[in-house]
Amino acid sequence: MGQFIMNIGRQQAVAPVLAVVLLTCLHPAWAQEETTGQQELDTGTMNHDAMPGMDHGVQSTPSKDQGHDLHHGDMTGMDGMNHGAKHEPSPSAMPGMDHSAMPGMDHGAAAASADGMTGRQPAAMQGGSPPADARDPHANSSGYTLDSGPYAMAGPRQLRLADEHHFGSLQMNRLETVRTADTAAAAYDLQAWYGGDYDRAVLKAEGRYDNGKSEEASTELLWGHAVTAYWNRHLGVRYDGGEGAKRGWLALGVQGLSPYWFELDATAYLGTAGRSALNLEAEYELLFTQKLILQPRIAADLYGKDDDERGIGAGLSELKAGVRLRYEIRRELAPYVGVEWAGAFGATADYARAAGQDPRETQAVAGVRFWF
Repeated sequence: MGQFIMNIGRQQAVAPVLAVVLLTCLHPAWAQEETTGQQELDTGTMNHDAMPGMDHGVQSTPSKDQGHDLHHGDMTGMDGMNHGAKHEPSPSAMPGMDHSAMPGMDHGAAAASADGMTGRQPAAMQGGSPPADARDPHANSSGYTLDSGPYAMAGPRQLRLADEHHFGSLQMNRLETVRTADTAAAAYDLQAWYGGDYDRAVLKAEGRYDNGKSEEASTELLWGHAVTAYWNRHLGVRYDGGEGAKRGWLALGVQGLSPYWFELDATAYLGTAGRSALNLEAEYELLFTQKLILQPRIAADLYGKDDDERGIGAGLSELKAGVRLRYEIRRELAPYVGVEWAGAFGATADYARAAGQDPRETQAVAGVRFWF
């Protein structure tokens, strides 16, 4: 019994030794297989049979000897992998990929590159020549080219602001018939200008016709310059015609819109022989509706010295005050009716009495106001 136990113990002691010996003998094969698998991963050699859609021909599984050769760097022994003659896989072998629907991909003209990657020619440039009726890129939406015409510009795509354009306007403030107790006359008062927002040429003219003759007339040609947003400075000349001697003046004045919407016009004049004069005008517009407008107006003329040839005395010579009610059919056209009081003062009143005229009179007026 003791001998049997000793045999069993001897066998149990020998078993671990035998296991270690077997593991030692099998270790080179494990190491070789592990090295072969690592080499396959490093060189990109994969089992393509397990990859769906990739048909590279018939490939045989490398044998142990071939794997040993692969471990030593010899890759020519692998069937189905011809590394000497590189080729491009057929697009038809890739399921789910429709290469005919891919524009710009020329698979027939592909050439192999030196490093084994397949090279392709660049896709053709799309587009082409513009159609014959394409819009000129140097023309605006209105069809005017930027190189000529009323919208010409100094350079390509160089914008012109509104204050760089020139405009013009003619405004007939009063074109009316004037009736008094014993006479009827016609009167006019207009202003025209042409230029830009800052500098423009200004024409002022007013006068009165009685019995077909020019009783009085005054014409001014001025240069207007904007000094603020609502005020213009005027500099120029004035010429007086009508009855009596003709007179010429240098003119300097201002015209604009004061606070509370009063339109003011004040001009000083210098003439020959030390003559001087001052003209003041003020207007206001009271809107009953957007079309029915009442316009009060007052005007005064003052002179520095007597002028016997024209029947004008020094100081306050003439004063006019009146109201006109107009209806704007359009903003550019408005008939009106009104009443105005006119009076002469000082030496001017004496000249009027000497000529058989009443120095004070009330006038009924009717006329039209327009502009364009």
